[in-house]
Amino acid sequence: MNARINVTKSLLPNREQFHAYVDQILDSSWLTNRGECVRELEQHLEVYLGVRNVVLVSNGTLALQVAYKALELQGEIITSPFTFIATASSAKWEGLDVQFSDIDPNSFNIDADKIEQKITDKTTAIVPVHVFGNPCDVVAIDDLARKHNLKVIYDAAHAFAVKYKGESVLNWGDISILSFHATKLFHTIEGGALIISDDALCEKVRKMINFGITGQDTIECLGINAKMNEFQAAMGLCLLDDMDAAIARRGELVALYDSWLSDCIVCQQWAKDVVHNHGYYPVVFKNEGITKEVQQALNAENIFPRRYFYPSLDTLSFLVNDQDIRSSRDLASRILCLPLFVSLKTKEVEHIAKIILKVSGE
Repeated sequence: MNARINVTKSLLPNREQFHAYVDQILDSSWLTNRGECVRELEQHLEVYLGVRNVVLVSNGTLALQVAYKALELQGEIITSPFTFIATASSAKWEGLDVQFSDIDPNSFNIDADKIEQKITDKTTAIVPVHVFGNPCDVVAIDDLARKHNLKVIYDAAHAFAVKYKGESVLNWGDISILSFHATKLFHTIEGGALIISDDALCEKVRKMINFGITGQDTIECLGINAKMNEFQAAMGLCLLDDMDAAIARRGELVALYDSWLSDCIVCQQWAKDVVHNHGYYPVVFKNEGITKEVQQALNAENIFPRRYFYPSLDTLSFLVNDQDIRSSRDLASRILCLPLFVSLKTKEVEHIAKIILKVSGE
């Protein structure tokens, strides 16, 4: 049987470079609590991404939870049902009620035109998701938030290095959060970040992620332990040097998939004026039956795509609130993310494509 091909494969650093950072950390005995590597990575990311403030944390879910707390949200938030579970479950975990608003079936993002009808006197924030890195209608969402005096937190877990109209899409909203999980384009093994333009809010968040401690004998506010450690940051420092080449290679693989599959599948419709990061390759089939047949045929060849994002979150009993979310449910039933990672070979992409063409009858 052929070697297993998963939907993704973690990008790994140059070992000598990573070991050099590890030696530096061990020599310093400064393993956590915003040491040199964390501070250096924050600074480098601010420059690379084109943002004002990066606050590193231990994972992307905590980034969301800290964002909810930092903005002092109460009542309800409105978000997309077509996303990873953490977007909604982190809000529920923090005592917020979750209202889902349906998606645009072409962009896969929350439909900005449908959000307003979900706003109630309990709504305090909108939490849109840049699904697979595709920017939401940020202008319309910003206008809506201003009109109703709502906060906006962007779940930008997939939007690392994505630019919209010449600047980072992460600059929109009150806070944007990133995930640096090992499966992501850029990772720190586990990890995440909050992108915050407002300096005062950034300072508040820095206190919150370290228990509210601001000095040896000073605790200024309620906080939690959300800090990134030095070894995570070392991984990020190594991989950041490889990002441009990694994104370029992924772009080549996306183009190859497109050349084989464009006539038999539906692809995500991206916003205009966007610089892509090529983080994912989602494809949509005619119905759920064909989707499952394709998945089974690929699995039989030791190839494992994933049904991102299935199920639609509005179907989960601990989140559901009698909501009719048709587009998200339909898309979730018909989508697969195909393998996409830097070391994926051209012949492997062609093999995957031929299996899909055979099953779909094209």
